[in-house]
Amino acid sequence: MHTKQQHQQANYYKELAECIKNHEAVVLFGPTDAKVELLHILRADHRFEKIKIETQSTDKMTENQQHAFVKEYFSKQ
Repeated sequence: MHTKQQHQQANYYKELAECIKNHEAVVLFGPTDAKVELLHILRADHRFEKIKIETQSTDKMTENQQHAFVKEYFSKQ
């Protein structure tokens, strides 16, 4: 069971990486350590060397709160 979950998580991270690869800057945020795991995976991949990737710890948010967080984060950049 644990191996199946790890495999599913790895596939999910690959899907996220495909979405991220065409951006200049990315913020990974949320209440868990998954954002840090994904950050390490992305930093190990040379395709993401020129992409600014940062992490922010946040509480659990609604979808509207997430949109507001991202909008505010990038308006400060």
